[in-house]
Amino acid sequence: MDKHKDTNNSEDNNKDSVKDQIEDLLDEAIEEVEAGADGEDLSENDQLKADLEKEKDKFLRLFAEFENFKRRTSKERIELFKTANQEVMSAMLPVLDDFDRAMNEIKKAKDKNLLKGVELIYNKFNETLLNKGLEPMNVKQGDVFDADMHEAITQIPAPSDKLKGKIVDVVERGYMLGEKIIRYPKVVTGK
Repeated sequence: MDKHKDTNNSEDNNKDSVKDQIEDLLDEAIEEVEAGADGEDLSENDQLKADLEKEKDKFLRLFAEFENFKRRTSKERIELFKTANQEVMSAMLPVLDDFDRAMNEIKKAKDKNLLKGVELIYNKFNETLLNKGLEPMNVKQGDVFDADMHEAITQIPAPSDKLKGKIVDVVERGYMLGEKIIRYPKVVTGK
């Protein structure tokens, strides 16, 4: 909330600043026109046209600068909204991991009523996170290891030649929020 207020205050201050600049430019133009009427060689009409062109140019530049400012702040605001819940999502990931482990253990217990109830809660929790933009990264055994996309926690002798330099096991799932990776998958690679 405070960031939002700061952004609004900053925008208001910048709008006031642009207004002040425009008023200053117009005051300068009026003073130049009045000073030019005191006896220059140019006709009064030519002088006014030249001053008007000069002020038009200043105004257009100032207006373009203001439009660029609006566009830039709008883009920054959109980016902020996209990643505003990143901190909350990152805090929820350990809970999601615990839920995954609990689901695996409950399946082993073979208590169908317990499994069904926990599955309902798990699915609702998962869907809520998916609706907010959280996506699991699909990494599985046999995928090629990419240092930009995966975090290798250890390297073991490959069980087969096919797994050399590839992912042998996924220890912790990775997640993306929109197009940004908020947690890299932790993997074991084969050597």
